[in-house]
Amino acid sequence: METEEGVGALPFQLQFDKPIASQVKIAEWNPEKDLLAMVTDDSKLLLHRFNWQRLWTISPGKCITSLCWRPDGKALAVGLEDGTISLHDVENGKLLRSIKSHTVAVMCLNWEEDGQTVADGSGDISTYEDRTSRFFPPAPRAPRMPGVVPGDSGFMDDCEDSFQELSNSSSQRFNILCSGDKDGYICFSIFGIFPIGKINIHNLIIRGQLQSNLVTNQLLNSSIHKVSLSKDLCSLIVMCSGEVIKVGAGSIRATSGDSFGLYCLVLDTSIFCKRKSELHQVARQASNIEDLAEVIRISLSVMSKQWSDGMHMFHEKFNCLSSLIIDHGLDSTPQEEFLSLLGGTRTSPPIHQFLVNSLGEAGLRRVSKVICGAGKELQLIVLDHLQPAVEIIAFRMGELRGLSKWRARYRGIGLEEKLIENATERAGMLLIQVERFLRILSSVLQQFSNFFSWLLKSVKILMSEPSDQLLPFSSELVIIFLKFLYDQDPVKQLLECPEGNHGVEVDMETMERIKELSHFGGFSDSEYLKRTLVEEFQQMQSCFKQAFDMPFATISKKILCQDLLPLFPFKYSPRLAPSKIPVSVSYYKDASYSADGQRITGYILFQIPEESFSNTKNCIGVARGFVPNLGSSENGQTFAEAALLSVPEGYSCVDLSLYKEGQIILLLNEMVATSESSGNACMMLIQVGDLPFVSISRLSNLASWKLDEITESLTCLQLENEKVRRIPHSVVPPLAVSGSRGVACIFAARKRALVYILEEDEDEITDSE
Repeated sequence: METEEGVGALPFQLQFDKPIASQVKIAEWNPEKDLLAMVTDDSKLLLHRFNWQRLWTISPGKCITSLCWRPDGKALAVGLEDGTISLHDVENGKLLRSIKSHTVAVMCLNWEEDGQTVADGSGDISTYEDRTSRFFPPAPRAPRMPGVVPGDSGFMDDCEDSFQELSNSSSQRFNILCSGDKDGYICFSIFGIFPIGKINIHNLIIRGQLQSNLVTNQLLNSSIHKVSLSKDLCSLIVMCSGEVIKVGAGSIRATSGDSFGLYCLVLDTSIFCKRKSELHQVARQASNIEDLAEVIRISLSVMSKQWSDGMHMFHEKFNCLSSLIIDHGLDSTPQEEFLSLLGGTRTSPPIHQFLVNSLGEAGLRRVSKVICGAGKELQLIVLDHLQPAVEIIAFRMGELRGLSKWRARYRGIGLEEKLIENATERAGMLLIQVERFLRILSSVLQQFSNFFSWLLKSVKILMSEPSDQLLPFSSELVIIFLKFLYDQDPVKQLLECPEGNHGVEVDMETMERIKELSHFGGFSDSEYLKRTLVEEFQQMQSCFKQAFDMPFATISKKILCQDLLPLFPFKYSPRLAPSKIPVSVSYYKDASYSADGQRITGYILFQIPEESFSNTKNCIGVARGFVPNLGSSENGQTFAEAALLSVPEGYSCVDLSLYKEGQIILLLNEMVATSESSGNACMMLIQVGDLPFVSISRLSNLASWKLDEITESLTCLQLENEKVRRIPHSVVPPLAVSGSRGVACIFAARKRALVYILEEDEDEITDSE
C-alpha cells in the first residue's frame, strides 16, 4: 500500500488503493457521474462507483476492443472483435441495441454531443418537435415469444423502458457516435442508433505539394487507432497507422520506401454541423420507424408461431378421420362425411368412431380451446402491437414526406421525395393489409367456433346425452367451413411468404375498383391485395431501406479529407505495427494558442517509438492547431505547431492522456539498468501552454516526417520541475483520466487499482448517482 506519510505535501491525493481480480485493459470514466467502466483481460465489462462498489458485471461472449460513454453518461457503447457495437444501459448493463457497423474489430469509439444552439438560415431558433405524441399513445413494444425468457431476445427489455429511454433522451441533444476499425473504415451514427455515414480512409484523396507541384496522395494498409470529433462536429481527427502513396497519371506508387508510420488525418465533417437540424429530424423519425418495424417483425413471427401451433393440433386430431374412412373401405372425404352427418342422411361408422372414440368430447373441447385461444391471442397482438406500430409508422412517414418536399433544405442530405413517397405508400398498404387480416381472422374464428359447437352437439347426440345447454350453431356456416376452411388456412397464408407465384386470390370486381381508385389518388400499385401480410411488410422494409440509404450515401460522400500530418515512421513492416499505440486526442478553447481564447483547438498527444528517429529517444510528441470555426473566412491549416518532450532519464512512458485546460498527464515507470521494472512509478502533470511549440510547414511532401525537424526545441522533463506524484508500484496501461470529474485511475502490475484526485482544492468527491 502507498504510504500516507507527508500526504499533505503530495500534489495528488490518493483516494484509495484496491485489489482487482483481473487485469484491466480498457477503462473509461463516465462524463456525468462518478462511475468507471472497465474491461478485463477476459473481456468482462464491469461498472464501479467512485468508492469502488461494483454495480454490475456482464460478459458479451466476444472480445471487447473499445469502449466509450454517451455524452450524457446514460449509455455505454462497446466495440467488439467481430465488428459489432453494442449499447448498454448504465443502470443495469442491459443490452439496449446491437449494431453491426463493421466487419472487423472496432478499435476505437467516440461519442460527441453538439453543444451549440440549432439555428436555421434566417437566424431563428429551430428546435425539433416530435408531434407523434399529440396523436398517438406511447409506441408499442414487441410482444414476447411464447416460452422465451424476458431479455433473451436481446432487442428490448420487457421489464423496463430502457430502449425507449435511449431513444427519447437522445432526441434532446444532437449527438454522433463515431467508430473506427482495423481495416480503415469509419462509421457514423446519430444517437448511436441511426447509421448516417461510412467512409474508407484508403479511398480519401489527400492533397499535398512536392517542390512546386501539387500531388495527390492516398493511404494504404491503414488501421485506425483513435477517432475524435470536435465539439462543434465540424472536424474529425483520425490517428491511424498506414502508408502514404502518390497517385498520378493513372498509376499508384509509393512516395518513398519509408512511408509507413503513424499519421494524423483530419476529415471535414462540417455537414453534421451545417445540417444538424435536418439530420436531427430525419434521424429521429427514421430511427423510430426502424424500431417500430422491428416490433412488426417480431409480432408477425409470434403470430405465425402461435397460429401454427394451434393448427398443428387441429390437423393432428382430425387427420385420423381420413385413415378411418380408408380402413372402412369408403370412397369419400372427411368433408363429405361431415356434410352427410349435418344433413342427417347417414352416420357412417368412421364418423361415429371418430367423434365418439378417437376425438371424444374432452378432445374436441381441448382442440376448440387451443384454436380459439390462438385466434384471440392473434387478435390481441394485432390490436396492441401490430396495428399501432403500423399506424405510427404511416404517420412518421407522412412527416418525412412533408420534409422531403422542402427540397432546398432536405435534398442536400439525401432525403429524396420520390423514395419517401414510395415508402409512405407502402406503409399505407400495410395498414390496409392489417385491417384485412383482422377481418379474415375474425371470420375464421367465428366459423371454427361454429363448427366446434356443431360437432359438440353431434357428439352429445351420438352418445345419447342431453345437448340443450350447448351453444347454438349455424348450418350454413358449417357448410362454408367444410368447403373452404377445413383443409385450407387463409390465416396461415397471410402470415407466410407464398411458394412460387401463388399469391392471394382477389376477385375481378375488387381488382377493377382498386385500379379505378388509383386514378383518384389511390395507391399506384394496384396488386397489393394479392400479396400476403408478410410480403407487404417485406416490401415496405425494402422501400424504407432504399429511402434511408440515400441520406447515408449522401452524407458519406460529403465527408472529405482536410489535411494529413505525418507523425513518425515505423521501422518495421506494416504487419508488425503495434496494435496499441499510446495516443490521446482532445479539443480546448485555447487562450494560449488563440488571442481571443475562443478558438477551438485540436490537440494530439502520442508516444514516439525508440526506432522512429535516431535523434529522438524516449520522447513524447504534442501537436496542436485546428481548422477555423464554422462561418470563419479563414482558410488555414489544421495542425500548425508541435513540441517534443523528453521523458526523464531512467523512466519509460506507460500511457498518456490529455487533461482539461490544455494539460497533459503522463504515467511513467521507473527502469533499472537491466531494463526491468524497479517496482516504482510516477504520474506527471504538464502545462501545454508552457511548451515551446514550433511551426510545422504544410503542403510539403507527405512522406517526409516532420517531428525530427524540430528536435532543437526538445523539452527535457525533470521530476523536480513538474507536478509529480510518486507511486510505489509498477504500473500498466490503461491510464483512465476524467477531465469533467478531476480524477485518475491507475492500474498496478500486481492487480491493484489506485484512484487519485487531480484537483488540489477538492478534498473529497461525492458519489453522484
